[in-house]
Amino acid sequence: MGYGCYGSSYTRRTFLTKEEKIQLLKEYHQDLKREVQGVEERIKELEVN
Repeated sequence: MGYGCYGSSYTRRTFLTKEEKIQLLKEYHQDLKREVQGVEERIKELEVN
């Protein structure tokens, strides 16, 4: 959930717009879904072996 450029003079903005906050939350939500999918796949792998 990073925004800004690492190592540059521009870091994170302090005040985000409502739309930016919504977009960041949507991206975070997708990341969490992918993480759950990965965990579920790993559980299945371990149960088979």
